[in-house]
Amino acid sequence: MKINDQAREELLTEISGISDENLNKKPSSEEWSIKEIVEHLYLLESNVAMMIKQNAEKGENATVSHKPIEATVNRDVKVNAPATALPSDKFASINELEEKLSTSHQQLEEVEKAVDVQLLKQKAFPHPAFGLMGLDQWIPFVGYHEKRHILQIQEVKQKLGL
Repeated sequence: MKINDQAREELLTEISGISDENLNKKPSSEEWSIKEIVEHLYLLESNVAMMIKQNAEKGENATVSHKPIEATVNRDVKVNAPATALPSDKFASINELEEKLSTSHQQLEEVEKAVDVQLLKQKAFPHPAFGLMGLDQWIPFVGYHEKRHILQIQEVKQKLGL
């Protein structure tokens, strides 16, 4: 969880001090607001925690190769978010977002502590870009994914003049 904790700290620093109005402002109709990016992050983190828990218990054993999850940070490669991690257009405050980020992070930490590492290495779940990926890689993937979106937040802030 080291990469995840580091990414979360960076994320919270990046969104600190932004007004609720600016958090919810889109740079264009085709782009996500900072609020939508953050919502996507906590939705994905919660989904990954739930998926790991379910598949560690009931998933079939699978042998998969190690995936280059560090490449997730590269924003030149576009990947569509799964429907379960798509943000809403509903207004949210910084306090709401921080609370949901805290909850999703805690869920992933609890799963990591509860599930045996060897079990995580024996099970897999498909990733939209990497294909079948070992459950042991899904936890650090969340951190790299968050770092990717921190870059996106920086781009949005620049476009909004923040």
